Amino acid sequence: MRHGTRIACTAALLLTLTTAPAATAADADPTHVDGQLPSGATYMMDVPTTWNGTVLLFSHGYTSGPANPAQDAPDDATKSLLLQQGYALIGSSYASTGWAVTDAVPDQLATLDAFTTRFGQASRTLAWGRSYGGLVTTAIAERHPDAIDGSLSLCGLVQGGVANWNNTLDPAFALKTLLGSDVPLVNLPSQQAATDAANTLTAKVDSAQSTAAGRARIALAAALHNIPVWNAPTQTRPTTDDWDAQQANQYDAVKGLLKIAAFNRRQEAEVRAGGNMSWNTGVDYTRLLAQSSVSKEVTALYKKAGLSLTKDLSALNRAPRITADPSAVAWMSSTSSFTGKLAKPQLSVHTIGDPLVPVQTESALRRAVTAAGSAPLLRQAYVDNAGHCTFSPAEQLAALHTLEDRLTTGGWQGTDPASLNARATAADPTTPTRYVSYRPTPYLRPYDLAHPADGR
Repeated sequence: MRHGTRIACTAALLLTLTTAPAATAADADPTHVDGQLPSGATYMMDVPTTWNGTVLLFSHGYTSGPANPAQDAPDDATKSLLLQQGYALIGSSYASTGWAVTDAVPDQLATLDAFTTRFGQASRTLAWGRSYGGLVTTAIAERHPDAIDGSLSLCGLVQGGVANWNNTLDPAFALKTLLGSDVPLVNLPSQQAATDAANTLTAKVDSAQSTAAGRARIALAAALHNIPVWNAPTQTRPTTDDWDAQQANQYDAVKGLLKIAAFNRRQEAEVRAGGNMSWNTGVDYTRLLAQSSVSKEVTALYKKAGLSLTKDLSALNRAPRITADPSAVAWMSSTSSFTGKLAKPQLSVHTIGDPLVPVQTESALRRAVTAAGSAPLLRQAYVDNAGHCTFSPAEQLAALHTLEDRLTTGGWQGTDPASLNARATAADPTTPTRYVSYRPTPYLRPYDLAHPADGR
């Protein structure tokens, strides 16, 4: 569906607008618009006095609720710079919180229609988003390419939904098995049950951290999620052979994974999917560890603890497995997994020290896009920083400008770290520029629609 063909069906949205006074040529303040969609989602728009013709459709990350505000930029500093440069910024709240892709995609497109009705047709439309919003952005790019000219994913769940939940299951399964717990990992009946399970397993992790054997097992669980050894900006970056410091950093991230995604967010997603959408039947944990980015650390810590890694891996491989509900997998696959087929250019950017959405998701994206024959349309770039979505305004602007150049020239230019850093410094000399050359290791549990054998 092209930009202009959706305008008539959204004319009624104008009835819901509340608008700041229209900007004049002498007024430096942007026009701000708040509105509500028929779905119940709210949206916001900020349009500078001198609009450059480009609209940026921003998809925000996962929101647990109950608050669910609309967002049209990743942060205030980046927003201010973009408005100064003439970009129109728009974005919705999505009609629901949680794993809301079935609401998010239509709500984002409806917000774009409302913008066109209010301000006119953009000369260029770019979809962009962070974290879960990167998944929403990629879904828009694959399923509605005529609505946009290009897309930018920042720290996105570009591995897709099924792959995400499988990869989230593995570390929890390892901790439950090796630390001795009877908590349910799937088919969680309520948010309270999810909280109770998370608290119980987190307590096991806290106790295990006091022994060398426990620390080795926590490191093994972290390795199955590719949790990096430097994963928060507040941490000291450990040396390559300081195994204890590496594990100490991972310990906090493992607990964060249990508290954030492994139980509560899983339970919400299971409700949407109608059952458990992940499995570890057929998984060889010895092979997975061998592919992990931090396998050397695990081997060293097991040796230091006098613990048999072979026996623990055998215990994981012998433990009763978790099977998925086929209908839940089908729902998650159809709504939240990717074909890899791009019709418009996409740039995907990730920090290398992301513990929540590990940088290896970029390997999963490239795997799908390559299999689908769309590799020329994709470029990926990496920022040398710890944490989830810890980009500077300069780095985000550099990514947007690089995508714009691809659309203007018809070819990718300046996607190397030096060019990206130079562009970032020019865009905002006051914040860090840390693009680096990097190649992520494989994603451990890939699943995409370009590989029919995935999941068998």
